[in-house]
Amino acid sequence: MEPERLSTHPSSINDQSIKSDLELAFEDNRLVSQLYGDYDQNLALIEQRFGVEASPRGNHVLLRGSETGVDQARRVLESLYASLEEGRHLVIGDVDAVIRMIESEDSQLTLPTLEKKGKIRMAQIATRKSTIVARTPAQDAYMRAMERCELVFGIGPAGTGKTYLAVAYAATLLERGDVNRIILSRPAVEAGERLGFLPGDMKEKVDPYLRPLYDALYDMMPPEHVERGLTTGVIEVAPLAFMRGRTLSNAVVILDEAQNTTSMQMKMFLTRLGENSKMIITGDPSQVDLPRGERSGLVEAVNLLSDVEGIHITRFTDRDVVRHKLVAAIVRAYDEAGAKRSRTERANAGEKSN
Repeated sequence: MEPERLSTHPSSINDQSIKSDLELAFEDNRLVSQLYGDYDQNLALIEQRFGVEASPRGNHVLLRGSETGVDQARRVLESLYASLEEGRHLVIGDVDAVIRMIESEDSQLTLPTLEKKGKIRMAQIATRKSTIVARTPAQDAYMRAMERCELVFGIGPAGTGKTYLAVAYAATLLERGDVNRIILSRPAVEAGERLGFLPGDMKEKVDPYLRPLYDALYDMMPPEHVERGLTTGVIEVAPLAFMRGRTLSNAVVILDEAQNTTSMQMKMFLTRLGENSKMIITGDPSQVDLPRGERSGLVEAVNLLSDVEGIHITRFTDRDVVRHKLVAAIVRAYDEAGAKRSRTERANAGEKSN
């Protein structure tokens, strides 16, 4: 049920400095404590992000601050309350997700997700073990693109959920019976280390490279289903080199760490796409581990295929990092250092040419 807005009192006519009071009333007292969070932590986060004061009094919340901040805080609270009415359990990450979506309202990524009453309806992936909800505008666009397009690229820094969401979507399609199998692949490129000889059979040799994909699978599906799928071949985890010569039909095919493919490897992989299949390619162009001078197949493919109908490219940034907040700061620092280094190199090259 729509929360009641009891009063609004603007006290300035300058759009940037308008001060406003708005009192919201939520009907279901059982849901209000979840809305506020433990020790009002959800309200505290809203206060911090929008620069407002949120004062709870029972099932009423008084919002004070700039007109823009109060309106944004209102929309967050109304969206979260609507989710609670639908039976969803609320965690602090959900609050952060709605805040991010509202902060990015002027982005075209979020416009389709705004409903008449100002509530955010973020894309969701329902697996057997849990329901995963988009936490950033880029995640929302990525999840919707996977449903809509046959070939999707997710590129950007670590911690943005590229691989995790792709595996979640693949698990959902398998459980719904829309595909017959899941194929997960990565190029077996060492990330700067020299691992040397690895003992064991082929599976044991390549498993260390594919561990992140296994981890995501076990998060999405019951362990016994994963084990049975791996045994029967319904779930296949293989290095990229094993894809040559195959046609991958009735499957969701995921290529992770694609920045470490060569141009020839990427072309080979892309041309494996068969009937009733979806292909999801993820990677971070800033973390290429190929030999010096070797062009990344991911970078080349994104440049070549950006305008091809049926292919969607989602670009994640540090603003989409959903791990610890320090991860976003680390990614930003490295990006800024890389941009500065590139500018210096271009300037030095220009001086030499002169």
